[in-house]
Amino acid sequence: MGAVILGTGSCLPGRVLTNHDLEKIVDTSDEWILSRTGISTRRISGKDEETFKLASTAARRAMEAADVTADEIDLIIVATMSSHMLMPSCACFVQNELGAKNAFAYDLNAACSGFLFALDSGDKYLRVERDKKILVIGTETLSSRINWQDRNTCILFGDGAGAVIMEYQDDPRGVVGSNLFSDGSLWNLLYMHTAPSLNPELEQSDHPGTHILMEGREVFKYAVKAMEGAIHDLLDRQKIEISSIDLMIPHQANIRILKKLVSRIGIDQEKVFINVQKYGNTSAASIPIALDEANREGRLTRDNLLLICSFGGGFTWGASLLRW
Repeated sequence: MGAVILGTGSCLPGRVLTNHDLEKIVDTSDEWILSRTGISTRRISGKDEETFKLASTAARRAMEAADVTADEIDLIIVATMSSHMLMPSCACFVQNELGAKNAFAYDLNAACSGFLFALDSGDKYLRVERDKKILVIGTETLSSRINWQDRNTCILFGDGAGAVIMEYQDDPRGVVGSNLFSDGSLWNLLYMHTAPSLNPELEQSDHPGTHILMEGREVFKYAVKAMEGAIHDLLDRQKIEISSIDLMIPHQANIRILKKLVSRIGIDQEKVFINVQKYGNTSAASIPIALDEANREGRLTRDNLLLICSFGGGFTWGASLLRW
């Protein structure tokens, strides 16, 4: 018994950036990118496709699928690290766009694990306030936070948004359990600065700019091991075998991480939903975009057991189980 997902939605920007397009920007090639990441294309935001607008469109589609109106939403949680403003929150902009006047709203930043953390927050809230409806969104415009001269990062990331509507139901379906972690001691392997400080006492002499910086090999090493551990621990606590999972939706980071993780946990490949080839790494948006695609393609049916997992800057990581 817990938070049941009533509907899903997603939104991708119109512009498609191919590997061949990137060949004109940095020293790379389609073959090099494909062999290392599995990514062929990614979506890049244009005019009027800010983070909150992608989020709002995804939310409307989830609301339509759930047959929920804006007035019925009580809480909006937005997972993002690329809001177009630091204040107000992206969630407040979404609330205004939707006209969800009865909802309070806030942002949550756990990098690529953001949606996982936000979903858990929504579940915990609904276990106390059981008459509420919650909108949970993962949304990013990472194209605005990329150094387009750094081929190690600019080939990876894309823009997009995904959303779900949740409510509590006295039903075996819903969030079965979550297993979430953070380790701030490893922040310098994957991070992004804010704008330079206007207080000279807090100014950094070596400020690299407000874009993503990453030690790719080290992140790979930690990511696979961390997600594997979170998954095994969660399944053990719930007394569930990996063979009982009907569908797994991992964070779409890159194909090498996904293949290694799938091999390590021993799940059948056909049970793993992968769309990284189309959208790249959309950080907090990656799982809800994939969830919406899987749902609309009929990959999820009532009572299916769904496993989701992620790893991101912080470091943050974890896994969750849902009964559909």
